[in-house]
Amino acid sequence: MKKILVLIPLVAAIAMAQEHPGAVRHELDRVDAVVSSKSGAPFQATWSSLAGYRTPEWFRDAKFGIFVHWGVYSVPAFGNEWYPRNMYLKGSPEFEHHRAVYGMQDKFGYKDFIPQFTADHFDADAWASLFQEAGARYVVEVAEHCDGFPMYASAMTDWNAAKMGPKRDVVSEVAKAVRGHGLHFGVSSHRAEHWWWYNGGMHFPSDVQDSRYAGIYGPAQPVALPGQEAGGDSNSYPDPVHLERWLPPSKEFLDDWLARSAELVDKYHPELIYLDWWINQPSFAPYLQKLAAYYYDESQKAGVGPVLTYKEYAMPENAAMLDIERGKLDQLRLVPWQSDTSVSIKSWGYVSGDHYRTARSLIGDLVDIVSKNGNLLLNVGPRADGTIPDEARTVLLQIGAWLKVNGEAIYGTRPWKFFGEGTTKIASGSMQENTGEPFTNADIRFTAHGETLYAIALGRPEENSFVIHNLYKGTPYLSAPVAEVTLLGAAAPVKWEQGEHGLAIHLPAGAAEEAAYVFRIRYAGADGAR
Repeated sequence: MKKILVLIPLVAAIAMAQEHPGAVRHELDRVDAVVSSKSGAPFQATWSSLAGYRTPEWFRDAKFGIFVHWGVYSVPAFGNEWYPRNMYLKGSPEFEHHRAVYGMQDKFGYKDFIPQFTADHFDADAWASLFQEAGARYVVEVAEHCDGFPMYASAMTDWNAAKMGPKRDVVSEVAKAVRGHGLHFGVSSHRAEHWWWYNGGMHFPSDVQDSRYAGIYGPAQPVALPGQEAGGDSNSYPDPVHLERWLPPSKEFLDDWLARSAELVDKYHPELIYLDWWINQPSFAPYLQKLAAYYYDESQKAGVGPVLTYKEYAMPENAAMLDIERGKLDQLRLVPWQSDTSVSIKSWGYVSGDHYRTARSLIGDLVDIVSKNGNLLLNVGPRADGTIPDEARTVLLQIGAWLKVNGEAIYGTRPWKFFGEGTTKIASGSMQENTGEPFTNADIRFTAHGETLYAIALGRPEENSFVIHNLYKGTPYLSAPVAEVTLLGAAAPVKWEQGEHGLAIHLPAGAAEEAAYVFRIRYAGADGAR
């Protein structure tokens, strides 16, 4: 009997998941018309057709972007951006905090934070100006996080930022401002996880079970699989998020996911769409194929070079672009990729009392990632009022100052014959950024632009001298002997010698302390080399 009671809200929630089925159907019909094999469009909804995708040059040149996590979760500003889920998981710090500060979840739920999300000081142009000063070449705005509250004027739901809270189309404003500053614009969708996001609230009295709020909380499923007891460890803290504990999403939910994703393409023509991790469920595959084909085809019509990201193994690597969350790679990857991490350590969204990365550590990551054919997407989390914390602002401006001097070794470059040398071991893969070793002055990374090689040292040696071992005299990696070495940002000449044990480089006297030291190396006979 207990399992029957659990399944009743499942059926009800799914039935109410779509507020505007006509809008969903209209969007799906548009998608089908474009990706049909009879449409004549360049891409159809098959992996073989999508294998013709190529990463656009703008992305390969940009190297550095800014991610923005901003939503209703910035109002409680506690824990992290998973607050709306965790506040309904018994035993979690968020659950206890919520009850202590706001009361019982059936009296004050997540929806009740929306009127407090007024964005009084939100200024999209100020954001764009800061991001440009930081040296970013593209900006990705979270269009909808897992909480199910779109930050734009969606036709699929009335629970969105244009109708509630700030009553502004945030995505539209950011897109206009970013493009006005000459930057590329993208969006992210974390809608896939919404299938199970609020399911903790189905196991004790909470507003998640109130049908009036199904537009924000539904479907709040799946429940435990057969053989598991409701209210067990899959619905209480700590939240394991084991994939086998969730029922696959319904067709109705998947249709809604595709319609919302396509709506972003139609409304904002983003140059990048970032998809979060739960799209790796097998049932998403045909929907991913449709979205990719629709996005690529519509982008071509709009003159946009599209980038669609995936995580883990959700898509073939030749159909879209791999994104690695809070992690890097230990080797050069032949096809472009992206790493995303945050200035803040505890949370992607703003939380009170968060800790922040240093500019030095992030510049080291940027250099390492670019040397391996990747881009860095660096997140900031604005406060609920729309202001960006001073700690994050300071780090961004410090990165921007370094890029103003050394950007020629980053922007528009391509990987060299190998990514670098050194003793530091890199932990490869997602969620590994805290398991690797810090860079040392023995770590050198390479990038290239035409016949110019850049060697980037990730630390300063005690004797102010570097030895790049792989650039020894007669090395097969160089087409000719080294003819010129310059330290970017330094007026004084650099002393160097290419010997049997490597290229020895001596910092000029009085060279400033830097997060990373960039040496421009030219070969004999190369353009501009003496």
